[in-house]
Amino acid sequence: MLVIGRKPGEYVFIGDDIYVKVIRSDRGGLRLAIAAPKDVGIVRGEVFEEHGGTNPFGSVKA
Repeated sequence: MLVIGRKPGEYVFIGDDIYVKVIRSDRGGLRLAIAAPKDVGIVRGEVFEEHGGTNPFGSVKA
């Protein structure tokens, strides 16, 4: 796992087509903006855990 620090307005690219930007950070929380191809599944951790650690979308990657 890679751990990096980012401030609001800063971003990272994952591969050639996934973009993650910190858009706000306050009181210990933060918001992320994620741009990815439509075939890439994005699942919040609590939803993933509610489904027993399995992807609720089936074959689409979490």
